[in-house]
Amino acid sequence: MNLLVTGAAGFIGSRYVAALLASDARDAPRITVLDKLTYAGTLDNLQLDHPRLKFVQGDIRDADLVGKLTAEADQVVHFAAESHVDRSILTASDFVLTNVVGTQVLLDAALRHGVSTFVHVSTDEVYGSIESGSATEEYPLDPSSPYSASKASSDLLALAYHRTHGLDVRVTRCSNNYGPHQFPEKVIPLFVTNLLDGKKVPLYGEGLNVRDWLYVDDHCAGVELVRTKGRPGEVYNIGGGTELTNKELTGLLLEACGAGWDRVEYVEDRKGHDLRYSVDWTKARDELGYRPRHDFTTGLAETIAWYRDNRAWWEPLKRRVAEERA
Repeated sequence: MNLLVTGAAGFIGSRYVAALLASDARDAPRITVLDKLTYAGTLDNLQLDHPRLKFVQGDIRDADLVGKLTAEADQVVHFAAESHVDRSILTASDFVLTNVVGTQVLLDAALRHGVSTFVHVSTDEVYGSIESGSATEEYPLDPSSPYSASKASSDLLALAYHRTHGLDVRVTRCSNNYGPHQFPEKVIPLFVTNLLDGKKVPLYGEGLNVRDWLYVDDHCAGVELVRTKGRPGEVYNIGGGTELTNKELTGLLLEACGAGWDRVEYVEDRKGHDLRYSVDWTKARDELGYRPRHDFTTGLAETIAWYRDNRAWWEPLKRRVAEERA
């Protein structure tokens, strides 16, 4: 079986591919990774010498290239996306072009070439802020940022291809991921690497925004369950089960890195900052047997240890971001 995975030089996609390549099952898929290698993607995340892996650098908006690769694929798992909220607030065009137009190009190619299953990886941010309880898959979409609006648009587009054309589309919506290899502009790796360097960490507003934290490998396991056991045309929430305010998370990171609250710099809150995300993942549990396997305390400790031991991976990335902003 041939699997096309987009965006797999990035954080989550690369962990998903690594898990599939670790399998020695006779039916383990051959994988083609399509990635543009933007600032958030790096070949260091991939096992390029693996016999079941082929890497192709390219843009998911390139219809000719996407058509060629899709013609060779039995299934598609679509991770590729612009995903940083702050960047989307500064300029939304890349988010619309990649997340919406790029998804449309992929869907067209999948339909044209008879792809059997198309898994579209999305985010809990499409639901917007949840005052109480948790969002089920039927919860209304209410995105707040250009990023989440572009993802909600691509979700609806993917589901429309199922309803209009009968394409086997399955959508996943995950909570906040963390773990090794996450680009150091996201909150956990940003705070950890800053603290390891003796710098301050920027905490938005009063730090009361609540997020549910999901270890990246648990997310990838959930995506694989959706690919192999999910139903066409369905949406599946994938959650971690650990809700924390950003201030609570900051306290845990400070303690783990041996730092005090004097290292925290309170900064102006993000525009349109959703107060709380929370997803109900009962459907994935009951239908697919999904459960997060990593408790947050252990997962966070392993993540911090990885960044402490792998400066050679993240220091060049942080220098590049600093140079871009200079």
